[in-house]
Amino acid sequence: PTEMGRLTAVFLLGLGSNDLDGTIPTEMGRLTAVTALSLFSNALTGTIPTEMGRLTAVFLLGLGSNDLDGTIPTEMGLLTA
Repeated sequence: PTEMGRLTAVFLLGLGSNDLDGTIPTEMGRLTAVTALSLFSNALTGTIPTEMGRLTAVFLLGLGSNDLDGTIPTEMGLLTA
């Protein structure tokens, strides 16, 4: 849900294997304090939002085992943690 973007103080968010479907909300890019974000093994579709490049503190990003398509956004190259 888009409300996830309000969790600006969250450091670890594990949502893997929860049967989530739909697209990754662009609001996830507001989780600038998150260091680990797990969305693996769901039924997520669409592309990785460019806003995910704002997650500059993340050192673990699990997106595998979904139905994502497209290319990895160039903004993801800004992730330095």
